Amino acid sequence: MAEVKLMKGNEVIAETAIRCGCDGYFGYPITPQSEVMETLMLRKPWEETGMVVLQAESELAAINMVYGGASCGKKVMTSSSSPGVSLKQEGITYIAGAELPCLVVDVMRGGPGLGTIQPSQSDYFQATKGGGHGDYHLIVLAPASVQEMSDFVVLGFDLAFKYRNPAMVLADGVIGQMMEKVVLPDYTPRRTEEEIEKQCGDWALTGKKNRERHIITSLELEAHRQEVFNEKLQRKYREIEANEVRYEMLNCEDADYIFVAYGSTSRICQKSIQLAREQGIKVGLLRPITLYPFPTKPISELCNTAKGFLAVEMSAGQMVEDVRLAVEGRKPVEFYGRMGGVVPTPEEIVEALKNKFSI
Repeated sequence: MAEVKLMKGNEVIAETAIRCGCDGYFGYPITPQSEVMETLMLRKPWEETGMVVLQAESELAAINMVYGGASCGKKVMTSSSSPGVSLKQEGITYIAGAELPCLVVDVMRGGPGLGTIQPSQSDYFQATKGGGHGDYHLIVLAPASVQEMSDFVVLGFDLAFKYRNPAMVLADGVIGQMMEKVVLPDYTPRRTEEEIEKQCGDWALTGKKNRERHIITSLELEAHRQEVFNEKLQRKYREIEANEVRYEMLNCEDADYIFVAYGSTSRICQKSIQLAREQGIKVGLLRPITLYPFPTKPISELCNTAKGFLAVEMSAGQMVEDVRLAVEGRKPVEFYGRMGGVVPTPEEIVEALKNKFSI
């Protein structure tokens, strides 16, 4: 029988990591995601499953521990919030350049700089455009519920190993701190060394004797070979874009206007849809679940029926750029956002829709 609990989003990240056979978590505390590590320390999974949990001396150390664990084919992860993820970006780009699987959880807070501990969505560029240097992408999943915080830990690891690429769960502080019922996954045993060798032995440093030597690196000094490698990466990203787009549509069949929103703002927009339709305004919602790959095609297809799009974000406007690229000027795309940790209300969003489209 499925186990149902009332849990905070951050707590669920930790609990699901234990249950899905994670080998190691390496992190550093920062609000509003500190409960991830706190829950792991309280649960003591090293006694239950053998999972390693370590508070590193810094964000830099934590991400490089993830790099080392991923090099060995282990199921490893880290979590942080916006300024901490910024510090991890060098390690993340190294991991992407070495084509290693891992999971990064970012529970966003307001910025720039140290900013505020209140929720935000201003890490969109940092997550989807490759916040570090080089032409790389993370697979980015955006949960809108505590249940999805759990589901996307499992999915994130699956996609990371499928494509040998870092995956990110990009949540905002609202989802990290809120409490909801969640159906927890059954326990998946950690893989044995033999299973890791079978799954990852063609690239990982598994320590098996008498095997071909592997070198894990993102360094290539010869320009032509580095270009060939980058071309390989781009082919992988095109494959991800073709196969892994995920999104949700609500009331779009007859909608004249479409909200595009992710995370907690998508939940607020559901109430805005109700309020707008009570006023006779036909509104729908497209919620990107994967921010990379972005649901460009579904948004483009809605241009056939919709009069306009309103991107709603807790930022100055980041995702809206991808919405405009998808629409390609065929229909108007407007933006409404709140910044610095301010959460918009459903009523504000409806008024913004009416004002921007002169309804």
